[in-house]
Amino acid sequence: MHIKKILLTGILSILSLFLHAQSSISGHLKDAAGSPVPGVSVKVQHGTAYAVSNTEGYYHIKNIRPGRHTLLISAVGFKSEQKELILKEGEQQQLNIRLENAISEINAVSVIGRSANQEVNRQAFNVTAIDAKKLYNSTLDLSHALDRVSGVRVRETGGLGSRMNFSLNGFTGRQVKFFLDGVPMDNFGSSFQLNNIPINLAERVEVYKGVVPIWLGADALGGAINIVTNTNRNSYVDVSYSFGSFNTHRSTLNAGYTSKTGFTVQLNAFQNYSDNNYKVWVNVADINTGDYYPKQHIKRFHDTYHNETVIANVGVVGKKYADKLLVGITLGKNYAEIQTGARMVSVFGDWHRRGDIVMPSIKYSVKDLFVKGLNFSLTGNYNFGYEQNIDTVYRRYNWFQQYKEYKGKGSERERSMYKFRNNNGLATANLSYQLSPRHSFILNNVFNTFSRSGKDELFPDDQKYDQPKKVRKNITGLGYKFDYSEKWNTSVFVKNYSQQNRYSQSYNPSGNWGDVAYKNQESSFNKVGYGVASTYFIKPALQVKGSYERSYRLPETEELFGDLINLEGNVNLKPESSNNYNLGISYQMQFRKDHRLSFDGNLLYRDAKDFIRPMLNPNQTKQTNGNLADVTNLGVDGEVRYSYKQLFTAGVNMTYQNLRNNTRFEEGQKEESPLYRDRIPNMPYLFGNADASLFFHNVLKKGNTLTLGYNFLYVHAYYLSWPSQGDEKLEIPRQFCQDVNLVYSLANGRYNIALECKNLADNRLYDNFTLQKPGRAFYAKVRYFFNKNQ
Repeated sequence: MHIKKILLTGILSILSLFLHAQSSISGHLKDAAGSPVPGVSVKVQHGTAYAVSNTEGYYHIKNIRPGRHTLLISAVGFKSEQKELILKEGEQQQLNIRLENAISEINAVSVIGRSANQEVNRQAFNVTAIDAKKLYNSTLDLSHALDRVSGVRVRETGGLGSRMNFSLNGFTGRQVKFFLDGVPMDNFGSSFQLNNIPINLAERVEVYKGVVPIWLGADALGGAINIVTNTNRNSYVDVSYSFGSFNTHRSTLNAGYTSKTGFTVQLNAFQNYSDNNYKVWVNVADINTGDYYPKQHIKRFHDTYHNETVIANVGVVGKKYADKLLVGITLGKNYAEIQTGARMVSVFGDWHRRGDIVMPSIKYSVKDLFVKGLNFSLTGNYNFGYEQNIDTVYRRYNWFQQYKEYKGKGSERERSMYKFRNNNGLATANLSYQLSPRHSFILNNVFNTFSRSGKDELFPDDQKYDQPKKVRKNITGLGYKFDYSEKWNTSVFVKNYSQQNRYSQSYNPSGNWGDVAYKNQESSFNKVGYGVASTYFIKPALQVKGSYERSYRLPETEELFGDLINLEGNVNLKPESSNNYNLGISYQMQFRKDHRLSFDGNLLYRDAKDFIRPMLNPNQTKQTNGNLADVTNLGVDGEVRYSYKQLFTAGVNMTYQNLRNNTRFEEGQKEESPLYRDRIPNMPYLFGNADASLFFHNVLKKGNTLTLGYNFLYVHAYYLSWPSQGDEKLEIPRQFCQDVNLVYSLANGRYNIALECKNLADNRLYDNFTLQKPGRAFYAKVRYFFNKNQ
């Protein structure tokens, strides 16, 4: 330990030789609510020195000559400002600025485009940020907001609360990691999923495509989603309620209070309910006569879903010993009826599932710990919640709601009242040190522990429920960032991934029928990954960026042990790895003063080994996962966006991904695989979005705004099975979906009324194995927002 201290001191001493006194201006930029504003241009008039604020609203302009200067501050959605100052030689002046909104943006509903935090992204990572505040008046949840981002496809098995699969640039499911304020969401349970969290919970959502920053510590194979909740330290209330088709009701409450002494209380609550009784097109056989009725348009009848969640935090902010210290609790419950299996030929009428979440947590962060520039944060949580699978009715249903009931103790799929706890604990720690404006370091560690335990009252003596299902995972990352100038910065990092799994496998010790015993098994993995990301501004409005990462993703608990519904576990899964290459370009321009145009384009290449891919199990009743030896993906995505004043905005994005099976010879085979270079099946490869919004200001009264919005989704047809197998090709057809909305916002966004129509043309929409999604639907939403400082 003594040697490490000497070595660290030596490194810091050597680096300090490169530093010299310089005149500079730095500070934080915040909006009227006190939230940081990224992407703000700060320029010294009559000179070349400039800066753009980062995601924390911080800017820093270096190498400025002494004397009197004028700072020009400009950002989309805010009034331009000028600040006069006098700078002495060698002085490092601090200037914090509060920006004034040009026009309230809280009334927009369908605009995901270039908000202030997206205008110019200083990070070297390929990242897109969604300004969630612009979507607060919509009925979108987080997953459907993300579905409008280039490179992203969210696939669902049905309506509200259904099982979802998230795809980002060809990586899917758990290959993409989700974070809540930088904390992995691995252990939040079924009561807290992306497609039941309202958009109002987030302040912004960051989509990292490819290389993931070291401070988001996790084993993401090719991307991450970070949901940033409200950083507002004022007192505020944001409450909404929506209702609509299929007896759908959704409500949210976000409130916070912070005293002058720093005492703070935060409350987030949301509720979702739907019968999900939308109509589907199916073939039906009469369960009594066997008569066949093709192409029937029938309502779903056993698909009710509801969940309720409360997140409460209490503590202090803005203290010398703690920038933030919060103790919290997350409580939630959910109920889900299960209508179908992995395909719609399986119909259920009683099988259901319920669960809850009880998760205490602690969050601590402090800036300038011991020395200036040394920041530390620590978070921890443990989920005591449970899940229960209930399948006790011995019946067989069809889509006419007819059923046959059988004698004895049976079920619709697998008789069960299994109640289990996924006891899951998580601890994350971040230590960062900014040695100088050019040099900074970060150390991150994430530890996760999992143990599934449970009993089935129907089979109290069954030994299979006593078998171990345990996982321990630890990921450590070390990173370094070099800011050569405002034009160029580079980050390098290294990660260590380790995991230990404990489980049991059944065998027959005697060879006699029904004789079952269990043998405990263990497996472990230890891998090292690394990467680099760099960005350069050719001009203030023209940015190029590139990154590379050798990443690993360890099998998740549900992939190993299943979810007891439609996912069958596979304890033989191996970690998957990938070499990820990313190249991006971003350009923003303004012409004729009121017109703005932006372009983002990204080229990616993925070379993945032991790729974990979802597939049907042998009897095609459940999904499972398996390793593919080698998969490559060469893809592109891009977005173009235009806006005129604060009156009109429109944009379009497209994504193409060419996922190919690169396994030339299957294990034990000498001949080339017939599937070699086949496109990976059941994976959309061409899709895109377009949106447009019109804003009418001061409608009926000053401060009132009327917004009209439109969104168009396109997904090209793709095969369900390997293209080289079989004469008949099953495919999910080409799809179009159109949504329209109208929002009337009063008193500068305090009162809001929204009307929406989703799937306007009532098209058939499919995502997974021909499971149909809802048709045309109508929704209305009312919302009230109050901020003490507004």
